[in-house]
Amino acid sequence: METKKKALGKGLEQLFSNTVIDFDNFEKDIVEENEKNVTEINIDDIRSNPYQPRKTFDIESLNELAKSIKEYGVVQPIIVKKSIKGYELVAGERRTKAAKIAGLKKIPAIIKDFDDQEMMEIALVENIQREDLNPIDEATSISNIIKLRGYTQEEFANKFGKSRTYVTNILGLLKLPDEVKKLVEKRSLSMSHARVLSKIDDDEKVVDLAKKVITDSLSVHDLEKVSQEEKQVNKKNKSKSNYDTKYRMFENIIMDALNTKVRVHKNKIEVYFDGVNELEDILAKMHIDIEDE
Repeated sequence: METKKKALGKGLEQLFSNTVIDFDNFEKDIVEENEKNVTEINIDDIRSNPYQPRKTFDIESLNELAKSIKEYGVVQPIIVKKSIKGYELVAGERRTKAAKIAGLKKIPAIIKDFDDQEMMEIALVENIQREDLNPIDEATSISNIIKLRGYTQEEFANKFGKSRTYVTNILGLLKLPDEVKKLVEKRSLSMSHARVLSKIDDDEKVVDLAKKVITDSLSVHDLEKVSQEEKQVNKKNKSKSNYDTKYRMFENIIMDALNTKVRVHKNKIEVYFDGVNELEDILAKMHIDIEDE
């Protein structure tokens, strides 16, 4: 058992050491090495990989796969590990779900021993290389692989055949408010729209704009235009706020020095006084001498 375990670990390390990572080839290698060990197991005895980052599956895609399974059967065995109660999926969750939809009671499987770290990494890599993964699940998977393996974004991009810009943009989606993430997961909001929203710092505005995209059918171009307008307004408000703060500071300094109400505007200073005597006191504090005629 220990020898098999090391071989599996070595195979996984080989996967990550490749210049470009290809999970399909990794899975095929396991199947080819264990062709004689394929066994039929009860589908009801299988539970999902506990480290599976994918939360949603495309129903239409599953139904299409189920139709194929009804006609041709499960062509490639799933990979599972033995657990206390039945089995845990290592690879092949879509096949398993589609087989259930197709009405199968048993499914061909290869039973292997993986530790928790390996289970997590396999689930993440398999998901990243699936085209039907929603952007939030994909971003979560990419983020976890980068953390687990200590990759830079550029290293990850090279190994998984993605551009650095793509990796940066999709990881930015993880900053979105949960309410907006759910819209992306349900594909009510496209990744392109979500990418624009991820560059806005105000969560409340992000949620409002996301709803506006859906209700008003805003294009990505429309959203970018609205976003730029919001930024300009925020910049103007921030500038005005900084401007006001600066002049309030000057007001306080002058009021303390003259002991009277003062208002500082952009191009003028207003000094308030009550009667000639108070004005003379103010002028004296300003070291201005007034000679009586």
